[in-house]
Amino acid sequence: MMICCLQTLLLFGAQLVFSIPNSFFYHDFLNGNGNKEIHFSGVKLHVDSAQPSVFAVTGGNATMPCSFWYEPELSSPRDIRVKWSWLPTAAGGQETDVLVAIGSRSRTFGDFRGRVQLRQDFPGDAALVMTKLLLNDAGRYHCEVVDGLEDKSTSVYLELQGVVFPYQHPRGHYYLSFLGAQQACEEQGSILATFTQLFQSWKEGLNWCNAGWLADGTVQYPITQPRVPCGGHGLAPGVRSYGRRHLHLHRYDVFCFSSSLRGKVYYLKPSHKMNLTEAQQACQKDGAEIAKVGQLYAAWKLTGLDSCDAGWLADGSVRYPITRPRRNCGPSEPGVRSFGFPPPQHKHGVYCYKAVDE
Repeated sequence: MMICCLQTLLLFGAQLVFSIPNSFFYHDFLNGNGNKEIHFSGVKLHVDSAQPSVFAVTGGNATMPCSFWYEPELSSPRDIRVKWSWLPTAAGGQETDVLVAIGSRSRTFGDFRGRVQLRQDFPGDAALVMTKLLLNDAGRYHCEVVDGLEDKSTSVYLELQGVVFPYQHPRGHYYLSFLGAQQACEEQGSILATFTQLFQSWKEGLNWCNAGWLADGTVQYPITQPRVPCGGHGLAPGVRSYGRRHLHLHRYDVFCFSSSLRGKVYYLKPSHKMNLTEAQQACQKDGAEIAKVGQLYAAWKLTGLDSCDAGWLADGSVRYPITRPRRNCGPSEPGVRSFGFPPPQHKHGVYCYKAVDE
C-alpha cells in the first residue's frame, strides 16, 4: 500500500513540475549522481545573441555571438552541450551541423572543418568564430545550448557584403530554370542573390526590367524609374515580384551576388585586339585567367575599377566597368556596360583575374 501511494505521489509530482513550462529541469538525468537519484533545481537557463545579424566579406572572418547564463547563478560550472547549425539562404536548402561541443571537447563538420571554433572568452560564451569565409557561408546560424532536459536556442544571420548583378544566359533571355540559375551564378564566381540583397541594391539605384530568380525561389526585379514595359507609369518604384515559381518548369534570368575579391581584376592592354580564344591565352600568358562576370562586378563595386575599354570575359560576353561616367563611355550613371555575347571571332580586349597568394 505504501509503495502504491509513493508511486502515485511521484507521478503527481512529475505532472505538477511539467505543467509549469521552463521553470525546472532534470539535473544529471542521464548520469545520475552516483545514487541514481534525480534532483530538481529552480535554476533557469537563458540563451541569447547580442545582435541578430553579422556582416562580413568573403575571405574574411566573422564572429556569430551567442551566450548563455543561469538564474540564479550556479555555484559550480557544469558540462553543457553547445550545437551550432546552419540553414543556407537558397530555396530547398537543408539545415547542416557546423559544430558540436561538450565542455572542452568539440567537433566540426563538412566544409566548416578547420574554419570554425567556439570563442569561450568568458563563462557562458558560446560565440562561433569563423575564418576564411566562403560565398556559400551566408544564411541563418542556430545556436543551441542543452543542459540535461533544458534546451534553449537563438539564431544569428550572416550577411555577406558585396554587389548584386543581373545575369542573362548566353543562349538568350529567360532561359534559366532555378537550378540553371544557381549554376549560372556559380560559373561566374557568385551565388544567387537574396531578397534582402536585391532590396538593398534597389535602394542604391539598381534599375532592371527583366525578372530574375532569387535564392528563395521567387522571381523579382527592381525598378527605380517606372515605365510602360516595367509595370507601367502608375506603379511606384520598388521591387516587383512574381512570387514563387516552379523551380523546374519556369524560365527567367537571374540576380547573382558577388562579394570581395581574393585577387585583382585588370584590363590587359594588348598590342592588338583578340578573339575569345586569343584573349583566354593572353591572360594565361600573363600569369592570370580570364575574369568572370562576378569578379568584374566585384572589382567595379568594391575596388572602384574604372575602364572605358570593352573586354572579353569568361562566359563569352564583352563588358567594361565605369565608376566615373564620362563622354564616350556609355550612360551617365556608374555601372558595368555590356555588349552582350558577340561572335567569339570578334576582336576585343580582355579583363584578367590574378589571384593573391594565401
